[in-house]
Amino acid sequence: MVYRGSDPGYRRNTMFRLKRHEETNEKTFSPRVHPSLLVSTNFGLVRCIMTSTRVTADFATQSSSTNEPVVSVDWFHANLKDPDVKVLDASWYMPDEKRNPFQEYQVAHIPGALFFDVDGISDRASNLPHMLPREDAFAAAVSALGIQNKDGLVVYDGKGIFSAARVWWVSGFAVCHILAGKLRLKDLRGLLTKMLEDQGPGSARLLCEILQSSFKDWKFTSMVWDMLANVYAKSEMVHDALVMLDKMKDLNFQASISTYNNLMHNLRHTDMIWEIYNEIRDSGVPQSMYTYTIFIDSLRKHSRLKDAVDFFRKTTGKEFRPCVVSFNTLMSGLCNMGFVDVAKSFFCMMYKCGVLPDCYSYNTLIHGLCRVGSVEEALDFCDDMLENGVEPDVVTYNIFANGLRLLGSMSGACMVVQNMLLKGLSPDQVTYAILMCGRCQSGNIEEVMKLKEQMLVQGLQLSRVCYNVILICFCRSGNVNEALRIFDDMEASGLEGDLITYSILVHRLFKEGEIEKAMQVYRKMQSKGIIINSYAHDAILSSLCKRGRVVEARAFFNTLTKVSEILLYNIMIDGYAKIGQIDQAVQLFGEIIDSGLTPTISTYNSLIYVFCKNEKLDEAKGLLQTLIIHGLLPTAMTYTTLRNAYSRKGNMDVVLQLFSEMERNYVPPTVVTYTVIIKGFCEQRRLRHALQVFEDMQTRGLIPDQIVFNTLIKGFCEVKNMGAAKRLLMRMLLDNLQPSPVTYNILISGLCMERNLKGADTLLGTLHNMDITLTKTAYSTIIKAHCVKGSASKTVMLFNEMRDMGHAISIRDSVINRLCKRCHIDEVKIIFRLMLLDRISPDQDLCVVMIKAFCHGGDKISVFELFAEMIKSRTALI
Repeated sequence: MVYRGSDPGYRRNTMFRLKRHEETNEKTFSPRVHPSLLVSTNFGLVRCIMTSTRVTADFATQSSSTNEPVVSVDWFHANLKDPDVKVLDASWYMPDEKRNPFQEYQVAHIPGALFFDVDGISDRASNLPHMLPREDAFAAAVSALGIQNKDGLVVYDGKGIFSAARVWWVSGFAVCHILAGKLRLKDLRGLLTKMLEDQGPGSARLLCEILQSSFKDWKFTSMVWDMLANVYAKSEMVHDALVMLDKMKDLNFQASISTYNNLMHNLRHTDMIWEIYNEIRDSGVPQSMYTYTIFIDSLRKHSRLKDAVDFFRKTTGKEFRPCVVSFNTLMSGLCNMGFVDVAKSFFCMMYKCGVLPDCYSYNTLIHGLCRVGSVEEALDFCDDMLENGVEPDVVTYNIFANGLRLLGSMSGACMVVQNMLLKGLSPDQVTYAILMCGRCQSGNIEEVMKLKEQMLVQGLQLSRVCYNVILICFCRSGNVNEALRIFDDMEASGLEGDLITYSILVHRLFKEGEIEKAMQVYRKMQSKGIIINSYAHDAILSSLCKRGRVVEARAFFNTLTKVSEILLYNIMIDGYAKIGQIDQAVQLFGEIIDSGLTPTISTYNSLIYVFCKNEKLDEAKGLLQTLIIHGLLPTAMTYTTLRNAYSRKGNMDVVLQLFSEMERNYVPPTVVTYTVIIKGFCEQRRLRHALQVFEDMQTRGLIPDQIVFNTLIKGFCEVKNMGAAKRLLMRMLLDNLQPSPVTYNILISGLCMERNLKGADTLLGTLHNMDITLTKTAYSTIIKAHCVKGSASKTVMLFNEMRDMGHAISIRDSVINRLCKRCHIDEVKIIFRLMLLDRISPDQDLCVVMIKAFCHGGDKISVFELFAEMIKSRTALI
């Protein structure tokens, strides 16, 4: 127990309160305990507990034996009179404090405590103070205190964790040396592990100093040093292990191969492993099979698979005998890289080397075969597995289920799971994740949710992968609100979302236009400390730009501390290009160059587009030459954008030049390429040239789409060559290409332009009989044509038909105007009443036209009705 201050009265009061603790229910002090071991010449091992008042404890135990690092006052009070518990007062003070620890001990100490003389129990032959005595002297001093093997020990000092800590460390390392001498390596490792658990990372320098100063001449100290380095390495305290090795080199202590192996294992992802491996070879320490296996695994993880194979073949049978782990490591790397045939050769080599494959060996090869779609061959290996007495485990069945899922056979995957159940194996989280993925791919949300319920019924916690699959399923179906509810359930279950989870939600919310919700999820992602990748940023910028919210997109872009992804620049430049803001696009291009990023073809395509949109064609064409100079290959889109711009300007010579340049650069033309050229010729009424391009397109194996045919049909309709237009329509049908509503709109418009209203009406009737719904444009065109011709009754009929189809009618004014001019009063009144039924009030100009027509026809009643409607609708009267 540790007391502060030197007042003996303070100690007596403290001891009194300790005895009265149960009555007053006060915690005057709380002991800090450190399990350790002490030795003597005539007894083996006892437990040591060092205490301090610096740490509080909230638990107690009724047993006198405890492995806890902290015990409460209750425990200490309850076990103080236990004959098997010894208490040591290890107080010691600095000379300038002018305190005598032994005198203070005589004045006041914990009842039954023994005085541990830090000055007395030391190496008196050393010039340095408090050096640990030799082993026999230390053991004699401990035995003189009357400590036996069965005793528990409590160590305290008067200042807290000061000199008592030294006793604990010295005692612990003393025991370590005894254990090393008796070759009780398991106990030695356990003790050092316990000591390091309390100290944690960064303690190597302190422990090296204690070992070097106090145990320099002790026997077996090199073994203790090596085991300590070994425990550091095994506990993943790599820096501390390296510190130990450096100190051991200074002392000429050789590390064991086990220590090196543990260190190599933790460094196998880094380049430092080469230094450790070279140090092993230089030191001459005999290597074990695990040394080679770890080195092979490191080569594999560094994507140096060929070097790993060469190293394996070079050393096998010469420097080491391979084990099953070595083969499994190599086969796993080969299968992951797709070299399944090479992996199979190593599988055969196992038998030649006298190594029997285990379940992991078979699973590795089966997994590799399933990944490349060779499920049948994988089943053959499974049969071989059973013949050799190796039972498939859950992993084996999961591999087969996933392989069949990847092939699209969910029925086969389910059958595999059924066989797993018949074998008495229970599906795990991976099994359900595989089944969920399969159901999600087919969009079967109900089955996915059933699998979720089955997991919960069987007491399985949904994994993060399972939740992510469910989120993808709901997001793909557009049910974002349900996805958010699942996300809330995931967090309520104690699982935190990862980068994939948040990216799924952010991407879909932006795609659905739920920008505010998406930003809330994004900010939550940031608050969780998740490192956000470009996928989420891409979703945010793309969504904002597609909706024309480029200003908001730029504001978000500016919040990114350092944009190192060219993709994000491309999205912003494309956003500016779509709205024609050339200055901002060029500014961002300058930032790309200044930041050292390399523009891609997408960057140049967006810039070319914005220059073309602003009719700066020379600059756009100059960019084409620039990207070629910088080693980029133009795409079909690059040339199409330029050709379209020159085509709109009517410069077909440049259009054809660009087409020739495209061929010279081995850029294959697309359907869109030919569409642009055909459209340009049609607009110039050069239909013969357009047909030549059309034929050339098909010669090259490109199939014309509806847009190509519509462009040509429109060209011939505009020159009133309806025969050619109809032949193109028939060709569409012969090519099994269904005409679109736009196609029929063009034909009806052409017939109306030719004033062939009978033909237009016939086509309209034919389309009705074929249940083809015409667009508003087709109706508007034919109605206007009948108005011009003066077919009032036909106009009203088509007007009603258009209204019944649910089309928004925007041609009332023009129709009424035309009917009024031809004095078709009855038809005007019909359309006027339909307007009122649709709750549409005529404007002032239309009212004036109708009043004049009614007056000219002598229909005063209609004039008064119209006046009444004008007053009702508050239309200004003239």
